[in-house]
Amino acid sequence: MKTLLILSDGMRPDFMQDHSLTGYLKKNGTYCTDAQTVMPSVTLPCHMSLFHSVGPERHGITTNTYMPQVRPIEGLCEVLNKVGQSCAMLFNWEQIRDLARPGSVCRSEYHSGKKYGYPDSNRYLCERTKEWLKGSDIDFAFLYLGWQDAAGHDFGWGSEEYIFSQNETLDMVADIMAVLDNEYNIILTADHGGHGRSHGTDCPEDMTIPIFFLGEGFEKGRELHGLSIKDIAPTIAAMHGAEIPEEWEGNIVR
Repeated sequence: MKTLLILSDGMRPDFMQDHSLTGYLKKNGTYCTDAQTVMPSVTLPCHMSLFHSVGPERHGITTNTYMPQVRPIEGLCEVLNKVGQSCAMLFNWEQIRDLARPGSVCRSEYHSGKKYGYPDSNRYLCERTKEWLKGSDIDFAFLYLGWQDAAGHDFGWGSEEYIFSQNETLDMVADIMAVLDNEYNIILTADHGGHGRSHGTDCPEDMTIPIFFLGEGFEKGRELHGLSIKDIAPTIAAMHGAEIPEEWEGNIVR
């Protein structure tokens, strides 16, 4: 079994409903459109909670500045690496590099959204994902796409530019899925939402995220409610036969 986790930064589920990929994922997989992220609903704290299955009060990251954990918890890549699973990461926001410890990722590429522009960087990383994963021996890959968050901050969540960035991003995800042709289980999610031109609060627009599961072991057309971003790491670990650390707080989605 192989898994591709795709995260579009700042993607709100209520703005996804009209895209054809959303309908496809709902029809063919298990999904939750009212999942909750963590507070503060800020990118790096949310990602640390995704990969370490604990809240910011435990992993200690409360801003977009990384600080080494005082009481370290193993993250998803470390847990998968222990059972011989090869992990890869592709991302266009530099701080994502801190989600995995040295030695737990066999392949990684950072393509700066700030330098090259997030639209072009998203497209580049999606092409690289197809190149890396088609017929690959990579067991787990994480693809981070930052265009939607950048559009939200620049123009506002729900703006014409934000919706355009979302639709283009979902088109790219659909193309990846078509090229991989069921080689990988797909999990599509977000780290947080947003309102106005910001995020970070506990309002529903910031806290509510989508999670879609597609592939082996996930029931078609099954809607779940009340999932947490902390449930993603335990679910992936269980799929790959890895032992789940006792300190992880999330649940396995079955």
